[in-house]
Amino acid sequence: MAAPISWRAQRPAFTLVELLVVIAMIGMLMALLLPAVQQAREAGRRSQCSNNLRQLALGLQNYHSAYNCFPPSYIANTKHASRDPQTFDGPSGFAWGALLLPFVEQQAVHDKFDFNQPCWSTANAATAQTKLKVFYCPSATGNPDAFNVKSSSGTTLAKFGRSDFVASVGMEEPWGFTLEDWTSVADGPLYRNSPTRAADVTDGLSNTVFLGEHSSLLSSKTWVGVVPGAAVCANRPDKFPITECDLATTLVNVHSGPASGEIDPVTGFAPIHPPNSPLCHVCQMYAEHPTGCNVALGDGSVRFISQFVHQPTWAGLSSRAGGEVLQDF
Repeated sequence: MAAPISWRAQRPAFTLVELLVVIAMIGMLMALLLPAVQQAREAGRRSQCSNNLRQLALGLQNYHSAYNCFPPSYIANTKHASRDPQTFDGPSGFAWGALLLPFVEQQAVHDKFDFNQPCWSTANAATAQTKLKVFYCPSATGNPDAFNVKSSSGTTLAKFGRSDFVASVGMEEPWGFTLEDWTSVADGPLYRNSPTRAADVTDGLSNTVFLGEHSSLLSSKTWVGVVPGAAVCANRPDKFPITECDLATTLVNVHSGPASGEIDPVTGFAPIHPPNSPLCHVCQMYAEHPTGCNVALGDGSVRFISQFVHQPTWAGLSSRAGGEVLQDF
């Protein structure tokens, strides 16, 4: 009598070729799905970034309702004995972000500051390092922690909490002029000691950029304030080799260009810096979204501006009363 055939011996199995085919198919599916997953994640991050910026934009509106003007990009006593002799930056230095704290549900942090002291004073040191979610964009990959504010010689002047959002000073860069009062030069809405009211924005609040993104991957910005004598440099010189350091104002302010004192060495003209411009200046808007950045307009709305925006339109959006004819943006 023949021995019974074992069930185990009859069980079918994958051949090596079949296994390789299955592995190849899984690899192809992952290659197809991964970009879609990454795009979905970035869409979520961009949405959160937009929501944070919208909260700040509404804070600007509420500040205006309370004080009948928008906050300046920062406060400085330009005649103070301790002022910077080059830029005239002086105390208290507190910036738009610190001034908005009560209007973005951060009254407790606001109350810890002594606004009678400079923002860089010992009395304000601990509070100035506070990490506040509303000032962050989840798409930014730079270090989110507080950073050392340094002079051009590398001396640490203060340690401030970061912000991935900055204030628009307009087309021109007034810190390139030796002036105590920037009113005659700054053509945007938010600059040092600016008294801008809604009525002053004759281009229309919905046509004027007030705030926008600047990732700490490029350079460190803050919601706290401006320290006289500080220098703002690229955080990754290996990634941004042609980026030069700039003055303390660019801790909180950026401009669009063209600026009268700025000449591109290649073209010989003053350049315009659209969002994510490859020039990568520390005084421009720069986001890590694939095709542009979020900006807050004066009416409290938030728009996504393409890095391929018509450049004169971008410059026109940055002025408050230039009367420019804007293309669709």
